[in-house]
Amino acid sequence: MNRVVLVTGAAGFIGFHTSLRFLDQGATVVGVDNLNEYYDVGLKKARLARLEERPGFSFYRLDLQDRAAVESLFQSHQFDRVVHLGAQAGVRYSIENPYSYIDSNVAGTITILEGCRRTSVPHLVYASSSSVYGMHGKQPFSESDSVDHPISLYAATKKANELMAHTYSHLYGLPTTGLRFFTVYGPWGRPDMALYKFTDAILSGRPIDVYNAGQMKRDFTYVDDVVTAILRIADKIPVSDPSWDPMAPNPATSTAPYRVYNIGNNNPTPLTIFIEELERALGKTAIKNLLPIQPGDVLSTAADVDALAEAVDFSPSTSIRVGIERFVAWYREYHRV
Repeated sequence: MNRVVLVTGAAGFIGFHTSLRFLDQGATVVGVDNLNEYYDVGLKKARLARLEERPGFSFYRLDLQDRAAVESLFQSHQFDRVVHLGAQAGVRYSIENPYSYIDSNVAGTITILEGCRRTSVPHLVYASSSSVYGMHGKQPFSESDSVDHPISLYAATKKANELMAHTYSHLYGLPTTGLRFFTVYGPWGRPDMALYKFTDAILSGRPIDVYNAGQMKRDFTYVDDVVTAILRIADKIPVSDPSWDPMAPNPATSTAPYRVYNIGNNNPTPLTIFIEELERALGKTAIKNLLPIQPGDVLSTAADVDALAEAVDFSPSTSIRVGIERFVAWYREYHRV
């Protein structure tokens, strides 16, 4: 590959896997992360240790909202691609700690946009989220759908990222692509996500909290599929859409070099089935604590991935059974269970 890629959030779940794949392809990867304490820093450091074993990887510990540090980073390197995955994650946590989402997801993203603009980065790929669809009822969700009714601050900051990116694409000709991830899971996953929490509780004999009595569906998407999409999209630099109509504007494209794609498995799975597959993989039955739906949660997510398939000839397809088995195998090895 012989090119230099900046990956923000490199010690995070998706950032770690993305960095590994770029390294596998021969790229030089510059990783950035602040190693905050939102979840177990030990897990982040373990991911980072794996990356630092690899030739071609270098790491900077910094906060993205630190303007001087980010400016210095961009001045020190000429990045061929920037993959911006660093963010404050979590829908429910955004209800309790709103300022951390503004600091990380909004202020942190503007420094990346500025760095890309000032150094003429050929393509910025950044993480959005399926949560931007909010109250939108039609499924599967399409990139051409309205996303004007988010129901969590986390979702609002991701919508803001898309708007900020479009502005920079329009004003400065910066090619930007936003990726709306749908419930990503897999080895090295986040401890605050359901799969990790459920696995830990079931193996320990503790009850699992099942919201809305399990009557929810999610488009669970395996992390390897997500990373394949990221790498393919990184080489699909957006251009102006000649068919874009200001009288009937398509939110997914523009006259600017701007694009948004769903990254989902296109196979929404009931939470009850997800738990059954986990029980099967663990060989143990869960004790279920049935609870009401939580603020900020949606009942169902489903991704229309036709645009992704058309653009890069790929759509996620790893089954829940295979993905959960791989996660459980990693969990047992990592925790020596």
